[in-house]
Amino acid sequence: MPKVSPEQRSARRLSAHDLAFVAIFAAFVAVLGLAPPITLPFIAVPITAQSLGVMLAGALLGGRRAFWALLLFVGLVALGLPLLSGGRGGLGVFAGPSAGFVIGFPFAAYAVGWFTQRFFPTGRFRFGLGVAACLLGGVGILYLFGAAVFVLVTGASPLPVLVFIPGDIVKALLAASIASGVHRAYPGLLTGR
Repeated sequence: MPKVSPEQRSARRLSAHDLAFVAIFAAFVAVLGLAPPITLPFIAVPITAQSLGVMLAGALLGGRRAFWALLLFVGLVALGLPLLSGGRGGLGVFAGPSAGFVIGFPFAAYAVGWFTQRFFPTGRFRFGLGVAACLLGGVGILYLFGAAVFVLVTGASPLPVLVFIPGDIVKALLAASIASGVHRAYPGLLTGR
């Protein structure tokens, strides 16, 4: 087993600063759950604002911190806190047709953050590539989880899930726009400077 230096060990740990961001973004995604969900008559998955929070977490915090923020959020939902849109929470959420989207939150946030960090290694955020990061992670990865579990639970085709894509494209545009402004105000947010 290779030895790990103290510097490498401390780089893996989340600092108090990082933990504060994790908690703030977990709370932010919970607040987005207060917006009433929109239910469509032909699919048992609601339209919510919380995927916007997933994209913003990745675009503002980077992959690692965004992953932990959304994992904390999903853990609190699993413990029974009614943090999902419509006041849903508890283990029963993970047996329904929308479970894949909830399970995918941390992975989608990580992917948005990973793409954001790769597209902007200096931390200078650009709107167009920011939209691409949000679409690749916040739509692409989230839909991989969401559609897979939807098919598994319902036995139906994944095609009804595609009805959400136009709204999620709008969320990606909004997330990149907000992230662009925040990164202008706090240019070292992604790099930790």
